[in-house]
Amino acid sequence: MKKVVKVVAAVIENDQEEILCALRSPEMKIPNMWEFPGGKVEADEDIFSALVREINEELQCQIETKEILNENVHEYDTFIINLIAIKCSIVKGTPIRSEHSKLIWLKRENLDSLKWAPADVPAVKQLISEK
Repeated sequence: MKKVVKVVAAVIENDQEEILCALRSPEMKIPNMWEFPGGKVEADEDIFSALVREINEELQCQIETKEILNENVHEYDTFIINLIAIKCSIVKGTPIRSEHSKLIWLKRENLDSLKWAPADVPAVKQLISEK
């Protein structure tokens, strides 16, 4: 039976109404695809504190979580992901790439120009439809 992994993803929007997009590195699972940055929820964490921790670790900045944008379950070949996308804003620092190949800011209407990891697609579609 495939393992279900609970993951939180930060949908970070800046003052110019652009969304932060992160390109997965060639070493990561599901390489060279775009995603919203984030990571696994630990056993003793709630989803919001998990996301704050993950973004601090991955991007060396502090965020404020707002609301859940989207939650979906996607089955990959070797595991199942329960992805919870949460709207956020940066309260301190500037995102610095450490694990990802690239970070870019894009307007909502341009998000579909990227090749997204399948689990992130529902959140992307929802963001595009919001404007």
